[in-house]
Amino acid sequence: MGKGDIKTRKGKISAGSYGVLRPRKSKESIAPVAKAAAAPKEKAPKEAKPKKAAKK
Repeated sequence: MGKGDIKTRKGKISAGSYGVLRPRKSKESIAPVAKAAAAPKEKAPKEAKPKKAAKK
């Protein structure tokens, strides 16, 4: 019983799989990060670069 045993939690972690012993975290259980707390920075509009003339 160890890393090679897929039926155990340790084996599922090493194999990278999920199941009854290692359920995935739901999106609801993860608390959202508050981005509104920081002052929003205003993005400056990008200036259009002049296009180069095509060479012949």
